[in-house]
Amino acid sequence: MFTSPVVRARMLRVLRKRFPCRATPGKLLPRRGLGRSYSAKATLAALATCLVLQVVCGAQVKAVRRVLVLNDFNEINSARIAVLDQAVFATLNQSRYQIEWYSENLDATLFADEDSRRKLREWHIGKYQNRKPDLIIVVGPASLQFMAESHQRFFPGTPVIFCGSSEDMLDKLTLDSDFTGVWGVAQPEENLKAALELQPGTKHIVVVGGVGAYDRYVEAMVRRSIHDYEAKFAVTYLTDLDMPTLLERLRQLPANTIVLLTSLMQDALGARFIDATQSNPMVVSAANAPVFVLFDVDVGRGAVGGDLISFASDGKVAGDIALRALNGAKNIPVVRNTNLRVFDWRALKRWGLEEKNLPHGSIVVNRQLSFWEMHKRYVVVGFQLLLAQTLAIVGLLWQRARRRKTEAELRRSEEKFSKSCQQSPLAISISSAKNGLYVEVNRAFEQQTRWQHEEVIGRSPLDIKLWVSRAERFSFIKQLLAEGAVRDLEIKIRRKDGQIRTTLASAELVEVNGEPCALTVFADITERKEAEEALSGVSRRLIEAHEEERTWIARELHDDINQRLALLSVTLATLKQQLSPAEVQTRKSLEGALTRISDLGKDVQALSHRLHSSKLDFLGLVAASRSFCNDFSEQQNVKIGFYSENIPRDLPKEIALSLFRVLQEALQNANKYSGSDDFEVALTGEDGEIELTVIDSGVGFDPQAAVNGQGLGLTSMKERMKLVAGHLSIESKAHQGTTVRACVSLRPRTKSKEAAA
Repeated sequence: MFTSPVVRARMLRVLRKRFPCRATPGKLLPRRGLGRSYSAKATLAALATCLVLQVVCGAQVKAVRRVLVLNDFNEINSARIAVLDQAVFATLNQSRYQIEWYSENLDATLFADEDSRRKLREWHIGKYQNRKPDLIIVVGPASLQFMAESHQRFFPGTPVIFCGSSEDMLDKLTLDSDFTGVWGVAQPEENLKAALELQPGTKHIVVVGGVGAYDRYVEAMVRRSIHDYEAKFAVTYLTDLDMPTLLERLRQLPANTIVLLTSLMQDALGARFIDATQSNPMVVSAANAPVFVLFDVDVGRGAVGGDLISFASDGKVAGDIALRALNGAKNIPVVRNTNLRVFDWRALKRWGLEEKNLPHGSIVVNRQLSFWEMHKRYVVVGFQLLLAQTLAIVGLLWQRARRRKTEAELRRSEEKFSKSCQQSPLAISISSAKNGLYVEVNRAFEQQTRWQHEEVIGRSPLDIKLWVSRAERFSFIKQLLAEGAVRDLEIKIRRKDGQIRTTLASAELVEVNGEPCALTVFADITERKEAEEALSGVSRRLIEAHEEERTWIARELHDDINQRLALLSVTLATLKQQLSPAEVQTRKSLEGALTRISDLGKDVQALSHRLHSSKLDFLGLVAASRSFCNDFSEQQNVKIGFYSENIPRDLPKEIALSLFRVLQEALQNANKYSGSDDFEVALTGEDGEIELTVIDSGVGFDPQAAVNGQGLGLTSMKERMKLVAGHLSIESKAHQGTTVRACVSLRPRTKSKEAAA
């Protein structure tokens, strides 16, 4: 495959023409059980696209890794599980693998009896016996306990990443070396401390929860954490009630009470709830005291907040650990995630809790802006407008006082400019932008055009036929009106005596007495152009003579010197055969001489080909260039990638020869100075042009310094391209390689017709 950016870009253009399609970015979605997937059409389309790119471009296909996500609850039944899964999916979808997702739910609340849990575990184990996952992610304490009990027997060696559990929830559970993950650090005591700081007169603490397995996990953790506070406050646990009774009790709480909401996924009558979106909002609405929570998903529905376990953060950390495990990392240590202190501004205001009493580092969400915060932009803008009007009035008064002084200075400036204009060695003219009539010209204009001041004022360049080409003047005026300025444009003018002169002109739109005018400056460069053309002619003749000499030397080397060496080799071989077997030393000497003569013949032949390639004459530019790259690669022990596309066989001889010489010079320079041994050459034809590109990844250099130096290589390449009206460009930066581009048009070159102005 070609690694050149030039080659890759052209290959992609060909692919887009032959295989037009649109690609829509998407993201991986988890599977729900074996054999079930989302967006089948999108998957098939993506698969087809990948197959086409693989066949045409040789693209690599990502390795597949199976990832099983085992949840305590269905995502629909638990906002916490949904947040954890989403964070894990988002992180793992950034891996270098194609993730094949599998997602299972133990439904620990819906199937709480031991017989149902046993059947679910057996079903899950049987399901994945013949489709072993590469990685297992367990979300929640029930899933972690199930995997800890069955891992060594059914999934030995498979890494297990856990999250959504607190170490306090596990009852003497032993995890083997394949387990790692993130513990959520629940701190009910920190919540209680924050609540007591916010409501200093608190006398009653009410803990609210449910009877589900997960509810009991959280309740037991809370009991252990706040046990010491039972001696100071009246602590009541409302964790064994049906929902109607619980809500009624919450409506009748005594004064100076705070509520600590744990988890309520099932009440005493067996009714099941989604805690974050169903049971928790009911508790918060019914309670006549501020409610503090333990988890970030419970904030924003009326609860005050607290020191919270962040499920989004836990999922992100677990995803990072899973990514490391997929990449082969071993013995990854278990981490404990940092909690967030988050409080709802609206709940603080509802219960009259002072924000200044919040713990250090607290985050306040859902804050409502004050009148100043909401409208300060408009107040500031209004004030700025008033200030601007005041300043404008003051400015007008100041300008009136300055106007007379400015007018006097302007008159002096105009006089000074007029004097400088008249004394300038450059031809200067000022003409109206509307009708092109001359307003002013200087003495240098008179000298260069032979037209006197009084002869041109009130007339246009068309009237005095100053411009040789109408088209050039039209283009000049069009650019001036569009851009406001024209810089260093080479134009031909006709003097009053009829002589044609070459000038370098610049122009700019200015205002004279309130009217737009064109200020034009030009210098006569006729002698310089003639010298350049003469020098170019000399260069052309030198190059032609050089090519003739190279051709003669190559022919002499190939037809004379090489033939002599071949005859000498035959003579020595004949002498060797005439030696007697006893003359061993003489035979060895002759064999060495034959070898050296053979090598010398090869070198002479290679030198002959470099001086003049017969393949270029008979087989064309592509074959000659490919052959030269192969020979150069073998002789210099370097790697050259060659690519060609849309190159005509019957190129004009001068174009083919110029591009071939540029290729030779560019490769020799790259091999000598770049410090690299890997080069790329591309010959491409498109839109009536041929482009040669030579790329190396070496040390780079300063192209301008190289041109100005003593070496003739770059200058020679530029001169050769000028001979065929081509263009040579060199892009190079230190330690970023070098790119040489030579571009020649195949369209016939025609001289523009000059119309008299």
